[in-house]
Amino acid sequence: MNFSCNFVPQIWLLLNLTEIDITDILPQRPPFILVDRLTYYDPRKAITLYTVREGHFFCADGKLEEAGLVENIAQTGAVRTGYETKYGLQGDGVIRIGLIGAIRKMDIRRAPCVGEQLETTVVVVEDIFSISLVEAKVEIGSEVIATCEMKIFLTEINAG
Repeated sequence: MNFSCNFVPQIWLLLNLTEIDITDILPQRPPFILVDRLTYYDPRKAITLYTVREGHFFCADGKLEEAGLVENIAQTGAVRTGYETKYGLQGDGVIRIGLIGAIRKMDIRRAPCVGEQLETTVVVVEDIFSISLVEAKVEIGSEVIATCEMKIFLTEINAG
């Protein structure tokens, strides 16, 4: 094999994502958690699953409200950053609190119902210092129910 001098082993591919406790990489705590599990990670992309539950803070009339969809997207971004911080080659293990800085091009096609499982994907378009610009998509099965662009600011405040 011929590796270039800037070869970096991709250790993140070797971890079993199903064994990760989401609260180890997410700064939010119950009752505000809107991510059940991380199903895919690479440094530019994360995919999470969340099943909408009756009685959640962001549920009304059997549906997840718009604010819940926005928070689900933000938490998927937080899970990506938390995973990188905890398990990445350059991480310091400290989970930090992030803030939504801006939302653009938000398109919510329908509200998810209690019992439906959301698959949320965030893809980093740009990382500059402590700001990430991500494109997001929320799907139920093959149906895209929401998309947006979101700026997420990572603070220096530790979640723990």
